[in-house]
Amino acid sequence: MAARFPSLSALRVFESAARHLNFGRAGDELFVTHSAVSKQIRVLEEDLGVALFERRNRAVFLTEGGRRLLVTMSEVLRQIGDCCDEIRGGGSAPLVVSCEPTFTQRWLIPRLPQFNALHPDVEVHVLAAGGPVSFDRSHIDLALRRSDFSWPPEIFMETVVEERVGPVCAPRLLVPGSDDILSLPRIHSATRRDAWSRYIADNQIGDSNSPGNQVFEHFYLSIEAAIAGLGAAIGPEPLVADAVESGQLVAPRGFSGNGYSYILLSRLPFEGDARKRNFLSWLRRQFGP
Repeated sequence: MAARFPSLSALRVFESAARHLNFGRAGDELFVTHSAVSKQIRVLEEDLGVALFERRNRAVFLTEGGRRLLVTMSEVLRQIGDCCDEIRGGGSAPLVVSCEPTFTQRWLIPRLPQFNALHPDVEVHVLAAGGPVSFDRSHIDLALRRSDFSWPPEIFMETVVEERVGPVCAPRLLVPGSDDILSLPRIHSATRRDAWSRYIADNQIGDSNSPGNQVFEHFYLSIEAAIAGLGAAIGPEPLVADAVESGQLVAPRGFSGNGYSYILLSRLPFEGDARKRNFLSWLRRQFGP
């Protein structure tokens, strides 16, 4: 067995280079030169008898063998890290999840006890943040985001659910049975200033001028303003479903897709971490079959 086992230092270099898909970044992370990384990769490829990377136009891509080895290496390193944490007395490492602030407040936190009950061995730490994420600097395991930005190709992505949106308002603002919500004052969020115009365009609605407009700094505040009866807001279905169910809001025109989704991003493969797979599966179950 010892004769067949590759160099541990070469495996460590491979994991970093495969995760970054960049030999230079791997060298920076491991405090070695680019040429040292290349040499270790070459040693490993010669030992295994297969190419682990494809080199095209100054970029590197994993081969099928490289992808398989990265999945295994990611899981092995995670297990080693968890074991070291337990030995230090820290218990199992927590699953650190960065989540859109409004999604955190209106959807994730109220449902997190369900996940805790199903997986009591997984300690989830939630950080509220939105937009692009740096896994190296923020020390997080997962990022739950809306797919309205680009992420590096080395980041692993899984779609959770398609985003569906529609206008919502307090029920007292409409005559029972009426769907004339477009005539109400419109509530906007500074973080999604085009929400109304996109909805109108996507649904090919002959729009008329609304009697007023109000802008709130955060999306969460725009939903609260709609509940308070200040007008109508464009609400993503997951974030307003509880308020609609409780009668705080009505959505007379229903909800429709807008081309975006809620996604889960990870620096390492989901296949190598049971905590991430369980969290992803639980998220998807919450939104139905």
